[in-house]
Amino acid sequence: MADTPASLSVQDALVAVMIAVSASDEQMRTPELMAIQRMVNHMPVFADYDMDRLRVVAQTVFDLFEVEDGLDALFGLIRDALPERLYETAYALACDVATADGTLREIELRMLEEVREELNIDRLHAAAIEWGARVRHLRV
Repeated sequence: MADTPASLSVQDALVAVMIAVSASDEQMRTPELMAIQRMVNHMPVFADYDMDRLRVVAQTVFDLFEVEDGLDALFGLIRDALPERLYETAYALACDVATADGTLREIELRMLEEVREELNIDRLHAAAIEWGARVRHLRV
């Protein structure tokens, strides 16, 4: 983990949440990757984000997934970087990534639950965020 940063920027933390949800089932599917790239390219919170950081952040997430207590360490980095006012944004991004491929797997649902708990997202707010993600990614 030589390239693992000691800390994450706010934007890195948001990207880390999205990558963690996508990688939680050990398969980062194309629609999930496209959703991450689309959000980073178009959302105002990522306006000045260096896209080259995506690879570094992804490797950090992968490295932490490989070690004992790595998920706890990842959430520690995320909480250290994110102001509380962006916790719901992080959860919304996570939900959008999880629903991007049209299928929510059990492990993705568990990861979303972990994100919700770690970021202390109010249950009613979480339900609204989840509903929004679901309806945005419905297929005909």
